[in-house]
Amino acid sequence: MNFFERQAQARRNSTRLIALFSLAVLGIVLMVGVLVLLVVGPRPGPLLAAAVATLAVIGLGSLFRISSLRSGGETVAQQLGGVPVSEDTRDPQLRRLRNVVEEMSIASGVPVPKIYVLEQEAGINAFAAGYSTSDAVVAVTRGALDRLNRDELQGVVAHEYSHILNGDMRLNIRLIGVLFGILMIGIIGRKILIHGRGFRNSATIVVVVGALAAMAVGSLGMFFGRMIKAGVSRSREVLADASAVQFTRQTAGIAGALKKIGGLDSGSRLAHREDAEEVSHMLFGDGVGLSGLFATHPPLIKRIQALEPGFRPEQLSRLQQQWMMNPPDGLQEDVALGLVAPGEALPHKDRALAVTPPMVAAQVAHPHDDDYARAHALVTAISDPLHDVATHREAAMPLVLALLFDDSDVVRGRQHTEIVARMGASVATEAAHLRETHLLELHPMLRMPLAALAFPVLRRRPRPELATFLDTVHAVVHADQQVSLFEYCLGRLLEVQLRETLDPGRYIRFGRRKPGNVKQEFATLLAVVAQAGNPGDKAAAQRAYLAGMQRVLPRDHVPYAPPAGGVQALDDVWEPLDALDPLAKQVMVEAITAAVSHDGQVSVAESELLRTICGVLHCPLPPTLEQLPH
Repeated sequence: MNFFERQAQARRNSTRLIALFSLAVLGIVLMVGVLVLLVVGPRPGPLLAAAVATLAVIGLGSLFRISSLRSGGETVAQQLGGVPVSEDTRDPQLRRLRNVVEEMSIASGVPVPKIYVLEQEAGINAFAAGYSTSDAVVAVTRGALDRLNRDELQGVVAHEYSHILNGDMRLNIRLIGVLFGILMIGIIGRKILIHGRGFRNSATIVVVVGALAAMAVGSLGMFFGRMIKAGVSRSREVLADASAVQFTRQTAGIAGALKKIGGLDSGSRLAHREDAEEVSHMLFGDGVGLSGLFATHPPLIKRIQALEPGFRPEQLSRLQQQWMMNPPDGLQEDVALGLVAPGEALPHKDRALAVTPPMVAAQVAHPHDDDYARAHALVTAISDPLHDVATHREAAMPLVLALLFDDSDVVRGRQHTEIVARMGASVATEAAHLRETHLLELHPMLRMPLAALAFPVLRRRPRPELATFLDTVHAVVHADQQVSLFEYCLGRLLEVQLRETLDPGRYIRFGRRKPGNVKQEFATLLAVVAQAGNPGDKAAAQRAYLAGMQRVLPRDHVPYAPPAGGVQALDDVWEPLDALDPLAKQVMVEAITAAVSHDGQVSVAESELLRTICGVLHCPLPPTLEQLPH
């Protein structure tokens, strides 16, 4: 199952969630009706009033919780006591965590998420939360940092990236809001019972009895809530374990983390049980100790055996005895095992790559084989001074603007003027300086990783500053009709990602459009891509265009007609194309790839263009496509 099929499945799961929620609400309304019937008898008025009141409490509770989560994954991390990890941390454990997350992001083709540590949690656990890749948060417990070596930490983080890439986060965060509603009656009853203690008058007794009845109804809500979470979560955890193995190229990491969960007293339990209950379906390991029908995760032994078929329960018992006397230390294990992230040389910037449309579509949000090694190579290729610039609060904005500078002196002069007008001369000067000192000889494969490294710093800026910056990015990109397609798309990608961080709750939908409804948008995009890849050769551009159209609309004849506005004509196509049905997006990626590779090969620069376009359309690609053999 590839990314697009999983996205389609996630959309179906959202529909399934609504159906299960409706059944749960019906069950609660019926139980309330039975209680009212026992108290007042078969009187239609009270029964109707009770049903309406129950629906109102559940609906308002869900709306309130969903509204409280509109800011995305960060809210969930903070609720659980998470502490953010700064970009310039020098703490060895936090630096190791940040390095792993940064490399995972670059390997996946997504922005670097916010990173949190649950400092008060000794158990080994983690989660990813958010509505989209742009507002995602990855959080790990202090126990994971202390006890896991680098390979194991990498396996846990890779597991969470599977949830980020496959659309699980959106469903998870919706589930928190929806289930809060069916728990509301029980919560109200518990609050009344707590505050009603100590009173002895008859009215208070009636209130307490009502509170006990509400708690009984709440127990039914808890039952339904746990069943829904178990049904939604369990199969996805198995898939995420398998994806982590494919991503990291080895089973020892994630299997080792699961063994330490089973072998240490703290396991994966979270200390704040009430908060853990709410997020239990999104944790790496069981955070609350549920089993049987209510278990949100497969049994630990089965998860380990799926990775290491020969593993036996008695081996876990021996590890428990060993670690009881000498608990593992992750950093010491790194030293003893000589764990260093893998790496390899970057392809030469003029190297040709071999791609096919199905191969590229299969790689979307599905990093495997050497993608993590290539990501490490990319990070290593970024010099320490340039890395510091990308993660520095004051330098990140000028750096990103410098990435958008055109090679033409005339266009660059206009871009400089646009920056001065909006952000001041100092920012424009710093951007020009960074271009001259760091970016002129930059390998084309490093531009997107640099933007990814700068992203966490950018999104922490105040909203007015961010709005000004986005306006400046737009102005720099549109400074002249000669802006390259890559610069335009990189600018657009930044806008999309940063705007999603300003209002994450708006970006939770799955598209439903079909290719036949966006014919002109396809034609415009493919014409611009074909023209950009074959400047001055109209015949070759037309062949590239037709290769793409044959993939997406084989029965339609839409003539090749490059738009007069050049790349700026793409402003009108992104939203309709991004609203495509997940399986239609797969065809779209294949069409774009066919247009780029119509001559049988793709340059490194063209592959980066392909990655950027796919990023704008929320189809993240790994950093390197398959290379031609020597």
